[in-house]
Amino acid sequence: MASTSFRQSMRRLWALDKFSYSVRVFFALTGSMAACYYLNEMRLLIPLFLGIIACALAETDDNWQGRVQALAVTLVCFSAAALSVEVLFPYPILFVSALALAAFVLTMLGALGERYNAIAYATLILSVYTTIGVDQRGGEITNVWHEPMLLVAGAGWYGVLSVLWQALFSNQPVQQGLARVFRELGIYLKLKSSLFEPIRQLDVEARRLELAKQNGRVVAALNASKEIILHRVGGGRPGSKVSRYLKLYFLAQDIHERASSSHYPYNALAEAFFHSDVLFRCQRLLRQQGVACQRLSESIQLRQPFVYDDSFAEALGDLHASLEHLRIQSNPAWRGLLRSLRALAHNLGTLDRLLSDASNPDSLADATDSSLLDRSPRNLKDVWARIRQNLTPSSLVFRHALRLPLALVVCFVMVHLIHPSQGYWIMLTTLFVCQPSYGATRRKLGQRIAGTAIGLTFGWALFTLFPSPLIQSFFAIVAGLVFFVNRTTRYTVSTAGITLMILFCFNQVGDGYGLFLPRLFDTLIGSLIAGLAVFLFLPDWQGRRLNKVLANTLSCNAIYLRQILEQYTHGKRDDLAYRLARRNAHNADAALSTTLANMLMEPGHFRKEADVGFRFLVLSHTLLSYLSGLGAHRGTELPEPLRGQLIGDAGERLVHSIEEVATGLAAREAVAVHSDAEEALASELEQMPEEVDEDQRLVQTQLALICRQLGPLRTLAAHLIKDKNSAAQVA
Repeated sequence: MASTSFRQSMRRLWALDKFSYSVRVFFALTGSMAACYYLNEMRLLIPLFLGIIACALAETDDNWQGRVQALAVTLVCFSAAALSVEVLFPYPILFVSALALAAFVLTMLGALGERYNAIAYATLILSVYTTIGVDQRGGEITNVWHEPMLLVAGAGWYGVLSVLWQALFSNQPVQQGLARVFRELGIYLKLKSSLFEPIRQLDVEARRLELAKQNGRVVAALNASKEIILHRVGGGRPGSKVSRYLKLYFLAQDIHERASSSHYPYNALAEAFFHSDVLFRCQRLLRQQGVACQRLSESIQLRQPFVYDDSFAEALGDLHASLEHLRIQSNPAWRGLLRSLRALAHNLGTLDRLLSDASNPDSLADATDSSLLDRSPRNLKDVWARIRQNLTPSSLVFRHALRLPLALVVCFVMVHLIHPSQGYWIMLTTLFVCQPSYGATRRKLGQRIAGTAIGLTFGWALFTLFPSPLIQSFFAIVAGLVFFVNRTTRYTVSTAGITLMILFCFNQVGDGYGLFLPRLFDTLIGSLIAGLAVFLFLPDWQGRRLNKVLANTLSCNAIYLRQILEQYTHGKRDDLAYRLARRNAHNADAALSTTLANMLMEPGHFRKEADVGFRFLVLSHTLLSYLSGLGAHRGTELPEPLRGQLIGDAGERLVHSIEEVATGLAAREAVAVHSDAEEALASELEQMPEEVDEDQRLVQTQLALICRQLGPLRTLAAHLIKDKNSAAQVA
């Protein structure tokens, strides 16, 4: 029994996405430490460790062949950067000019994608590491090759481990990515179930806001999973294992569309069926399906079979029985709402089937179009086109590419003005803290200072309690692990870890105590420079571009609606064009949520539109839910005359209305608060005789819900544009 429990615990540990990362880092750090002890050359430890850190920061997911190519590029960039620092350091003006130019070029290369951004950022970090090493020697350049060779050797050692790991466990990141997708979907479904709370005057808006934020997490997980799978598929046909994961990915997309769809006004349902159990049954079934998604996530992560609970079919049967009981009562006031509940029950039934299919994904038919969009540049022409597209002051990348070199130059000047001990740590702090947005920089600034203070405090205590160099070397490895495991989730803990690691490494070759005050002072100065740079130089206040973010959200929704209408016209098919339109709509929704979160970190004057933005987020997410509801029933067959009337006429008019509001927001031009044409269209769509076919009724109801959502969106858009134009006139 104990051995079974131990194996299960080890399986869970192995399934953690950070465990494999930790193992690679542990082997790299331990191997370097052991080599230095064996050779009795502890002075080699710091550059080797710094090279390992830089290479690990440059690492992105890929198959082993892609990782080999990325490693080769990384080592070339590291070698060029380290040698350039060694050669130019004695010439301050040349050095700082080259550093500023490199910072601009490397930051612009980040516009090409995550892989290029990681390599470029790590190259900048390694440049500063080399600068710190030269400064440790008093600026003497005795052997140009020595320090760069050690830094690149550390990077190469970690890179080899990374390539071997990718070759041995290529599909592990796919499993972890898909597990995250279904875990986030499970949370989304549970949150969605809270909307069916049969409480009068339920605060639907607050719950929709939470749902919109969670939708952003689902979208981020789906995007990350797609990139991981794409790296395994490439341009060829996927193998049997990857094909299975690809089917699960498309299944997750279908579940997401069903989960995010809406067919009903929640408050009206709660008011009408307050004394019935039907909403409880909807809530219970949706919550059960959320639990099933989380169980599926665990099964994928632990590589265990997923068994869908048959009792869910019983819960679905109970829901249909409740609906039948309400139908028999023949209450005229419930007629329209019961139709919405039947559409909901149908949707929940489809969700049930999709989750049941997940128990045997191999039996699922291959998608007619299983292609995934690869956004990475394919040739030099694509590279130049992507960079040229971002060579404009409106680009966040371009602003950051100008801001970061300026901040580094200020750091360099500061080092030479006050000549602090270990002064180039100021530059390193600025490089880590200075982010593209003010909100992200402010967040990292506080976390960096707090983490450094915590690390120094623990360092003082551990130095006192454990003076043995061997024990301290063990602490250095553990601290390095803490840094890597927490760097993307808990930056304060991560900073404390790297501070401890540096202290212990320096204590192996000199006086670690001498770093305490300089490290704290450098962190404060570097953080202050980063904060001022983002605040004063080309600040990217989210409120100033809120109208464009809102416009993009509506534009993507309009494109999604047009693709849905195409599907109703020509038949359901999950082709790349449809999946791309759906994903872009959800990406835009998530981007709006992120923008508003960053706005809340900005000074009060710049976040005055945040309230309007959050109300817009609720409305736009509701609109997206109605679109998803329409998209979820694309298989509905409509007669030809009706198809032309609903799809060709009403649908296209809705697309044009959404585009009209989006265009007004983007250009800051007046948007009509009220549209008689939209009001008439909504009334026309809502007026349906009793004998209307249920399929037609469903489509027509969804179009009516979409139409009714345009009025509140117009009101908020007009309010936002009016306020912005008034502020511009005052300015």
